[in-house]
Amino acid sequence: MLDAGELFSLGEIVHNDRELERLKKRGLHTLSYDRLATLRDKKVLIRAHGEPPETYRTAYAQQLTVIDCTCPVVLKLQQRIKACYAELKKQNGQLLIFGKRGHAEVNGLVGQLAGDALIIENEAQLDAIDFSRPVRLFSQTTKSPYEFRILSEAVKARMHPGVSFEAYNTICGQVAGRQPQLAAFAARHDVILFVSGRKSSNGKVLFAACQSANARSYMIEDAGEIQVGWFADCRSAGICGATSTPKWLMEEVAKAVSRIES
Repeated sequence: MLDAGELFSLGEIVHNDRELERLKKRGLHTLSYDRLATLRDKKVLIRAHGEPPETYRTAYAQQLTVIDCTCPVVLKLQQRIKACYAELKKQNGQLLIFGKRGHAEVNGLVGQLAGDALIIENEAQLDAIDFSRPVRLFSQTTKSPYEFRILSEAVKARMHPGVSFEAYNTICGQVAGRQPQLAAFAARHDVILFVSGRKSSNGKVLFAACQSANARSYMIEDAGEIQVGWFADCRSAGICGATSTPKWLMEEVAKAVSRIES
């Protein structure tokens, strides 16, 4: 275990306010990017989202101890994008990332390429692509596989004849695999409580899977948001959450629901 002293997380370690409050009491502080260059001789944690090379250079210049918790899936994607970019530049091609602009993971991916990538959030932004040049499409790991497939097909349909296009589904298997499981889970219950921080990207994707199977699905951040009216004519309630939702928080919600039923 780490020392009981201060530990700084560069950005929120999870998108869940309740868990952040709990961790802060144990010595974990969220550090803004602006403050990184002013911090010195401290321990800094790099989140699962990953970071661009510039972040590491700044941290080491400030004599910071870096605890790198980049997700192995994200780290592999960073390396893969960097290698693809090197080959693509020889063909005067374009590298696209299907993701949320400004998201920490996307910033880390684009940073591997010194910013030379197109971030595409939806089909409406495809006009930014030069379809007469080769294109390689990757995805932020927490996006919807269905949306990625639709976007990929739309790009392919607009490519000029004979110009190469390749799409790589780099969505995390844990996120993609949970969607059909959660949809089936949601269909088995009258009411679904999906526990997640509202800023969580994978939370939004997974909650959408619940909603698609059960209209009586509700996203909540904690037990305090539960409304008794949701459970009218309810014989069965299911509780699930985002990848970053701690087990203790879902158990807290389960206890609150049990009190309603009793």
